[in-house]
Amino acid sequence: MQVTRLDAEGFARSAGDFLAAREAEHNLLLGLTGRLRADANSYGDDEPYFAVVEDRGRVVTAALRTPPHQLVLAETGDPAGYVALAADVHAVFAELPGVSGPASAIGSFVSAWAALTGAGARRTMSQRIYEATEAVRPEGVPGGMRQAGDEDRELLLDWLRAFMREAVPEEAEDATGFLERRAADPDARLVLWEDGAPVSLAACGSATPHGIRIGPVYTPPELRGRGYASALTAELTGELLAAGRDFCFLYTDLANPTSNSIYRRIGYRPVTDAEMWRFGGR
Repeated sequence: MQVTRLDAEGFARSAGDFLAAREAEHNLLLGLTGRLRADANSYGDDEPYFAVVEDRGRVVTAALRTPPHQLVLAETGDPAGYVALAADVHAVFAELPGVSGPASAIGSFVSAWAALTGAGARRTMSQRIYEATEAVRPEGVPGGMRQAGDEDRELLLDWLRAFMREAVPEEAEDATGFLERRAADPDARLVLWEDGAPVSLAACGSATPHGIRIGPVYTPPELRGRGYASALTAELTGELLAAGRDFCFLYTDLANPTSNSIYRRIGYRPVTDAEMWRFGGR
């Protein structure tokens, strides 16, 4: 196994076809790479880590990290590629906060990293990646979608912070930084469902060759159960597809049966499962 570190352009050339062959599974890696090619400092001033693993000249997996965030792994058919990656990542970073990747193989990286560092590891989230090629708009939900504007900034920050505390407390990022990245992303949108007043939030961005990722989607607890998030996600999905996207992607937490069921009802189909792991302790 040969591990090669690259910059964003080199990574796109070397791993692009491999990633694009399974676009839904690699939507996060493809989206991050696209943004980093446009702006190397999109996710901070530290140099991103890009690596491709080849076996006899054939790409078998790849990885990306934007410090201080977790490592993101591509799919692989050969877990030995993850073992080689772990060794290379360890040569660059003495520590990792965590790793995310395909549920079917991520254990190989986690075990290799633990053997190299002695760090403890625990799974923090099991996820499912969904893909939509059509949108089924639910009926009977009052209100409508509108673009979020400058006047909504404080509301957006409050809701984004609430989403991060609830959904990804250990991976939470700065809400202000999230808004700034969305503002710099020409493909991004922040939209609100309004029923007399804003009642739900959705975002999209980090385009892939033929699609785009939706998320986060957030409705305050006191306004849930009324179909707002379903209607907003369906409306945004429909507009993105009508504008020329072949696919829309999103991630769900498998521990949340409600979100998994509502996305199926509005046209999303499951593609594969992923996991997030956190490192720390011994």
